[in-house]
Amino acid sequence: MPARRVVPIHLTKAATLSLNKACAIAGVAESRLGAVPDATVLTLQAEALAGALADAGLEKADIDGLFVSGAWGRLPGLQIAEYLGIQPSYSDTTMVGGSSFEFHLGHAAAAIQASLCSVAAIVYGSTQRSRKDRYIFQIRSDLGYQYEAPYGLPTPVGAYALAASRHFAEYGTTSEQLADLAVSTREWARRNPKAYRREPMTRDEVLDSGWIATPLHRYDCCLFTDGGGAAIIVSPEIAKTLDKPPVWLLGQGESVSHAQISEMPDLTVTPAAVSGKRAFDMAGVTHDQLDVVEIYDSFTITVLLTLESLGFCKPGEGGAFLANGRTGPGGEFPLNTNGGGLSYCHPGQYGIFLIIEAVRQLRGECDERQVADAVLALVSGTGGVLSSNSTCILGLE
Repeated sequence: MPARRVVPIHLTKAATLSLNKACAIAGVAESRLGAVPDATVLTLQAEALAGALADAGLEKADIDGLFVSGAWGRLPGLQIAEYLGIQPSYSDTTMVGGSSFEFHLGHAAAAIQASLCSVAAIVYGSTQRSRKDRYIFQIRSDLGYQYEAPYGLPTPVGAYALAASRHFAEYGTTSEQLADLAVSTREWARRNPKAYRREPMTRDEVLDSGWIATPLHRYDCCLFTDGGGAAIIVSPEIAKTLDKPPVWLLGQGESVSHAQISEMPDLTVTPAAVSGKRAFDMAGVTHDQLDVVEIYDSFTITVLLTLESLGFCKPGEGGAFLANGRTGPGGEFPLNTNGGGLSYCHPGQYGIFLIIEAVRQLRGECDERQVADAVLALVSGTGGVLSSNSTCILGLE
């Protein structure tokens, strides 16, 4: 009997399902941040979830969908559900690094659209600073790094340094341009009372902060903190009954391209090139319509590569795009307005905090760092070693 031939189905653009306004973000919150030695991963997640539920005006009993990444141990979805006393009818433990939560937002929208749940919680927590259980400069010996570890490549910073070196060599990008991004991000952090690092910082201080992996200096690298975050995602029907204005998911895309940096197809182009196009097409908006942008900043080079891949500037123009305070307070391109992973917090996987800040900006809740009249925001999370990306476009009614 001949083997059956499976014929792939290629959806036309007209037939492709859209997540535009399939869900809304109803509540967001972070836990205690920085160094929290008396907390556990689970208690930080519980703190954040309690805050997000209060922000949404909902109860724990309303949750019927649970989205978790890197909670604790080998079975994070089971452990956090048990700890919280939740028995969700739908769960998702997609783990693609720091971008997992942007993936979760799209997946929650799809689940709500399919009537698999109506109130979804996305939660995360980490005690990496207190436990000292993760470093940006380590030689990984597990199977996934078998082709790189023998050569001494430190992970993850070495991988990002390789990408930065390639961009520097190919386009003439400079350390000064990356330093300007770090300075602008710090200026936003100085306006955020929850930010871990708020002291003034200059370009020269970045350049003099010491090499971690050339061409990346210490202040080109993200923080090392404890912390948790949560977001409550609801159906359109529920969103319209709540007191706070819903923040709608207008477009979402996701993409993965590799695991090891040695397998990255092009060191200067990230999966955001794919996810961003999908998100913009779904949302039906253009780059110049956006009011605020939140981009994963594990390293300064992450932001530069993501901006180019998303199409905010042409390949090779990212350095000039970031220079001279353009992305800081008062600049024409408000970027990472909470202080980012570089100055606000970075508990291992930062993507949930991108969502939290974008929602607060659109609601006008950011006080001194508020971007005036913000109605459209872009969130772009990166995971692994420039391995995964999900881009989400959010907006008010």
